Amino acid sequence: MKTYRRASGARWLSALALAAFVFMAGAAGAAQPQDRAEVCKGCHEAYFDSYSETIHAKKGHPRAPANAGACEACHGDATAHIQAGGGRGVGNLRTFSKKTGSEERSGVCLTCHSSNRHLAFWDSGRHRKNNVACNDCHQLHGAPGPGSTIALRSPNPSIAPYETTLRKLEYETCISCHRNIRGQLLKPSHHPIIEGRVTCSDCHNPHGALTQAMLKQESIPQLCTSCHAEKRGPFMWEHPPVEENCLTCHNAHGSNHMRLMNEKAPNLCQDCHDASRHPGTVYDAKGSFLPSPPTASPNNRLVVRGCVNCHYHVHGSNAPAMRGKYFLR
Repeated sequence: MKTYRRASGARWLSALALAAFVFMAGAAGAAQPQDRAEVCKGCHEAYFDSYSETIHAKKGHPRAPANAGACEACHGDATAHIQAGGGRGVGNLRTFSKKTGSEERSGVCLTCHSSNRHLAFWDSGRHRKNNVACNDCHQLHGAPGPGSTIALRSPNPSIAPYETTLRKLEYETCISCHRNIRGQLLKPSHHPIIEGRVTCSDCHNPHGALTQAMLKQESIPQLCTSCHAEKRGPFMWEHPPVEENCLTCHNAHGSNHMRLMNEKAPNLCQDCHDASRHPGTVYDAKGSFLPSPPTASPNNRLVVRGCVNCHYHVHGSNAPAMRGKYFLR
């Protein structure tokens, strides 16, 4: 009799536990962490699908609260939002719209990424000081790139003639704000940035740096010679502008003149060498085919000529004596 009562009581307890579980599972606000994201998907399917292809979804959120799903790791506790049946502004969830302050938006990301070494100088960088937030550049819910499943499903895929990779090129994100740089990149002589062989972050640290323009090196010559090592030297005869700043002669993003020159020689050289030794005078309108005076032969200095025809080693020379001093061939 006691055995029957114990068995009957056990069945009643099991039934009650099952009923409690069904009731709790039926309440959307009490769903398990892995199910909470599915609840979000019921209304926000497009956001859920695009998020599922990002690196966050593939690796999981390492610091997500134990009682929350992937969505709530960034947007906050959605219990009140779910129980109210959704609705804009219901439940006091975090949003990442332009109306939300940049500090608040970036603060959510920094709860996990603050220990990243690339963000060591985020507080000192010009992006933060100019109220640029993480999601102004990074898309957590947007299609990751032309090669993603989301983009391939699109009936109107993007056409990008300069792309050599299926991923969206980094410079396209940067020029959405830096429009003046886009014009320079499209000039005849430019670094292969639009071709995808060089990226903006090869030279700049978008997450902050103590240098001007957030360069990765302490000075522009150090940055340039990290790739152009043959210009580093040391040289017996060094050209002072090369030691000081490469941008004295070159435009790093693009130029209408060969080798990214700011001007075409001899005009570029005469910005400094304007009245010393030869030519001693500026190449002006008088230096043309017309003889001056009339009895003299025509002046052909500007015709297929330039300083570098003779002074070839303009970055520095190790040649002995006068040949090295004047950077001659």
